[in-house]
Amino acid sequence: MKFGVHLPLMDFGRQRFDVEHLVEYVELATALGFDAIAVNDHMVFAVPWLDGPTALAAVVSCSGQAQLFTTVANPVVRGPAALAKVLAGLDVMSGGRVVAGLGPGSSERDYHSVGLAFDERWPRFDESVKAVRALLRGESFGGHFYEITGPLEPLPTRPGGPPLWIGSWGSEVGLRRALRLGDGWLASAYNTTPELFGAGWDRVQGSLQDTGRDPAGFDNGLATMWFHIDDRRASDVLESVLAPAVHRPVEELRGRLPFGSAEAVAEVLDAFRAAGVQRVFLWPVSDELEQLKRFAGEVIPLLTPDAGMVHPPQRRL
Repeated sequence: MKFGVHLPLMDFGRQRFDVEHLVEYVELATALGFDAIAVNDHMVFAVPWLDGPTALAAVVSCSGQAQLFTTVANPVVRGPAALAKVLAGLDVMSGGRVVAGLGPGSSERDYHSVGLAFDERWPRFDESVKAVRALLRGESFGGHFYEITGPLEPLPTRPGGPPLWIGSWGSEVGLRRALRLGDGWLASAYNTTPELFGAGWDRVQGSLQDTGRDPAGFDNGLATMWFHIDDRRASDVLESVLAPAVHRPVEELRGRLPFGSAEAVAEVLDAFRAAGVQRVFLWPVSDELEQLKRFAGEVIPLLTPDAGMVHPPQRRL
């Protein structure tokens, strides 16, 4: 199981959004061995939210060889042409390191902010994913909602464009959509459990085999893995910082996310590893630089190769 990190886009209190802090965060993460940098996408939220693609562009030059993920970007709210243009630009600037996670989101406020009907999100999403893929290949696209003349140059560095992973919480319909439209499935840590993820991944693998597709060519990841390592303060951070920001019951979050000792964090991650998760995107809540160091220094040693885990290769800081 590999580990990436979310950029700190949410204001959990006294959050710094300046470029210097983003660069410091990414340089630390890559030095510790995290091999992917990810950004999420909201126009409006309960707390201030820095624009994801903008933040990702700001750290391309300091991200080393880390892959750059959107986890997810919303092609309906942003518009498929505008999003394809952004993804191609990031891919060109990074030398072909982009993986595009796409999803329709679950926020009515995002849709209202751009004048779109929330109840149209699913048909628009299906078509917008097809449009994004066509545009990243240098093609034009015509459909019910979108008519776009390509090519939108410059085209991505990677031939055919970046891989597209489809975000889904794991419903039958969502998994079928991921298989139909995507190159991978991106789940959400606070919207699933190891048991639910494992059952969904089994269905994905079975469907791939039934249709003659190579299961090895279809990837998965688990985003929004908020965490805090601290024997004494973790519960308070969960209750007073994270829960109010995401409007979820404290006990639901406590049962799904790794907050507590290093051993408790490792136990949650090991359960997801056993369920088939290939990549986890970590998001430290509060004291993010210190939390990245603690994860690398205290949690990674507990995730041994004998348990099926892969250690990120740490470098001297």
